[in-house]
Amino acid sequence: MNFPRVLLSAFLVCLFSSFVRAADSDIKNVLFLVSDDLKAHVLGCYGDPVCETPNLDALAERGMVFERAYCQGTWCLPSRRSFMHSRYEGERGPTLGKHLIDNGFYSARVGKIFHMRVPGDIIDGTDGVDIPETWTEKFNCQGQEAHTPGLYRLLNKNIFTTAPEDRQSTRDPHRMFVSVEAEGDGSDQPDYKAAEKTVELLRKHGKAEKPFFIACGMVRPHYPSVAPAGMFEDYPFEEMTLPEVPEGDLDDIPKLGKQGTTSQSTGIDQYPDNMKRMWADYYTTVTFMDQQVGKILDELEGQGLQENTAVVFTSDHGYHLGEHHFWQKSKFHEDVTRVPLIVAAPGYEAGRSKSLSELVDIYPTICELVGVEIPESVQGKSLVPVLEDPSASVRDAAYSLDGKKGSAIRTADWTYMRYRDGSEELYDMVNDPEQFTNLAEEAEFAEKKAELANTLDDKDALAKK
Repeated sequence: MNFPRVLLSAFLVCLFSSFVRAADSDIKNVLFLVSDDLKAHVLGCYGDPVCETPNLDALAERGMVFERAYCQGTWCLPSRRSFMHSRYEGERGPTLGKHLIDNGFYSARVGKIFHMRVPGDIIDGTDGVDIPETWTEKFNCQGQEAHTPGLYRLLNKNIFTTAPEDRQSTRDPHRMFVSVEAEGDGSDQPDYKAAEKTVELLRKHGKAEKPFFIACGMVRPHYPSVAPAGMFEDYPFEEMTLPEVPEGDLDDIPKLGKQGTTSQSTGIDQYPDNMKRMWADYYTTVTFMDQQVGKILDELEGQGLQENTAVVFTSDHGYHLGEHHFWQKSKFHEDVTRVPLIVAAPGYEAGRSKSLSELVDIYPTICELVGVEIPESVQGKSLVPVLEDPSASVRDAAYSLDGKKGSAIRTADWTYMRYRDGSEELYDMVNDPEQFTNLAEEAEFAEKKAELANTLDDKDALAKK
């Protein structure tokens, strides 16, 4: 009879400890901020000397900046599905929001967290591929996008007009080269609306007994580049510097690595000034997004919620703006896979870390910060050890995949890509950080390539589990 009593006692101890763990945590709430198509290095806190991002820079000053954070999906849908489930591929297990709801949290989505078609779902105000069980409440943020009144530019066609007619449709193949110098103060823009709604939710739930998980998704700097007209003046296109592209840069990149949008295939290479405008317009919308983030962070501070709220900022993936003649995403090169990741958590010192991290790590990190058990389905690793010590490391390689193309890993010193047809790319990230010279066919690096291929095999196998 004593044996069952011992088991019962142990069960009650475990059950009780699971309840007190959350109560003992100094961090009660989570604010999760997600940008769209934001490459890491354009932020001031990541070293860009041109782009003005004072609010994110201030967040970085009080948080941990992960300098080597990488996305798992190379475009919106798979990336967001991946980090919200902490799974490399697929949707097994509870989403982050559902898991927090099950542990007593209020969970809200404002704007784009799971995939939405931009501009389609933004114009229509629809949910995209949202997973409703993730949220206690959800709020879409509508906007007119390319149809916003103002100066419309289709830069790869060199079209400039204020007329409302003949602007891009939601499936226009050239829509990624559109910008609009919008009339008005920006209050009609989706990110402005997202910030206003998030501020409203902070005021409503900030002092509530129930902890909150509020996820706010900005759509900028995703195309079309729409922002108030006056903001474009801060970035004269004449002052933009285009990325270096050596002659013959694409010659050593495999066929599958070159698929997608290029300067030549879209015709924008005929308009060098418009390529500079693409950079100027991207910077403008990054700054507009930063302003909206600033409103949210100001409200958090104004309520004194910094003392018990963890703030996580990231993007779903990066973006090509002419590097290697590439535009957009869906590549394994550094401009696409490397993303900003800032974690500002009460009780942890600010700093910068070169430790490798993946977006799937956000889920378990948030769980550990708020004292919630990490589900068995999670494939990411908590970054709390890095928050405690920036020199600590939780992984040796960061993994990215594209089901149609292949997969890739980034280690501290190397990037290795392998495509479905067996072709490869290998880059020495110490001596060739811009990834100009593919070493995959060089006999001198055969041993290193084989070592990385084995590591990638292990990652591919894990992704399929």
